[in-house]
Amino acid sequence: MRLRVAIAAAAAVGAAIATYLTVVHYAHVSPICTSGGCEQVQRSSYAELAGIPVALLGLIAYLAVLGTAGARGVAAAFAGATIALAGTAFSAYLLWAQLARIHAICQWCIGNDVVIAVVAVLCVARVLTEAESTEAEPG
Repeated sequence: MRLRVAIAAAAAVGAAIATYLTVVHYAHVSPICTSGGCEQVQRSSYAELAGIPVALLGLIAYLAVLGTAGARGVAAAFAGATIALAGTAFSAYLLWAQLARIHAICQWCIGNDVVIAVVAVLCVARVLTEAESTEAEPG
């Protein structure tokens, strides 16, 4: 239960970041930024995938993980881990894009990278815990 609560809390933080960046995208305003690179990153071609803001895709992913945290069982744990690991991989790709292609860093994106990595670790730990408890149950 503690892992599910931790996953939900971390996913809520990620959802808040993704919501902010989604609003910034659709409002066509500059994000609050101390690094100076946020606007450049948010206006780059990497900020959208097939015309959809990556922030919105992140928000959907965080909400899906939040939903899996509310459900019991190995299947929910596995679904949450799969989404979180995919999100981590995509975030790593976007970090590469910031460093190698855009040559600017967005502090909101880095915050998201940290949060999705934490969510992924918690989700994998949940899968392992759920699998152990299932194996320990008498047949």
